[in-house]
Amino acid sequence: MQLQKETTTGSGAHGKWYNDACGTAFGMELVGERWSLLVVRELMFGPLRFSALRANLPGISAKVLTERLEKLEAANVLAKRVLPPPSGAQVYELTEWGYAAEPLIQELGRWAAKSAQHDPTLPLSPTSFMLSLRTMLDPGKAGDWRTRIGFRFPEVGFVAELADGRMPVQRIEPEECDAIFVAPAGPSLAAMFYVGVPAEEVGARIEGELNAADKFMALFELPEKIG
Repeated sequence: MQLQKETTTGSGAHGKWYNDACGTAFGMELVGERWSLLVVRELMFGPLRFSALRANLPGISAKVLTERLEKLEAANVLAKRVLPPPSGAQVYELTEWGYAAEPLIQELGRWAAKSAQHDPTLPLSPTSFMLSLRTMLDPGKAGDWRTRIGFRFPEVGFVAELADGRMPVQRIEPEECDAIFVAPAGPSLAAMFYVGVPAEEVGARIEGELNAADKFMALFELPEKIG
């Protein structure tokens, strides 16, 4: 009991749900409540304002989002800060430990995508789509190809820098890219990348080098269904 007291701190107390020393149990206590892990997902490419988080999670209420943010902050998964002038807006961003949850999100997504019950036609935020690309990238197919690919949605842009089989992504306006995918929403690009639906059929378009765009799309594939 003394050891448990020594390793228990704040609202992120290990054992509050399951009384189990397993790291998986503690992880569920931290991000296992409804919406918590999706809040972490939406912050993976940098800080966001409350309004942007809620817009990317349309099924969440302001009250529940506030509660999840407070609990994740208390557990040191994220922090809030005020942007410097002239903005002065309050934003939420992941801590170093919070960013370390990306492999967890990726592996959970990869595992779930192997289920026949997975429905890829449901709504998909731009951030979720970009994380899916980082998850489903085939480094073997990418080889030593280096390219800069942009993505432009109505409210946000991203740039993926592929090099040596790795692909960091930034939430920035796409510029100086070999190709740029322009789409009205995440599902449009998911249909293009994972189902092969032509851009014009989903209201999307490609700017720049079409050959680079086609080569890039060929690097991603959903896993085989086994469940």
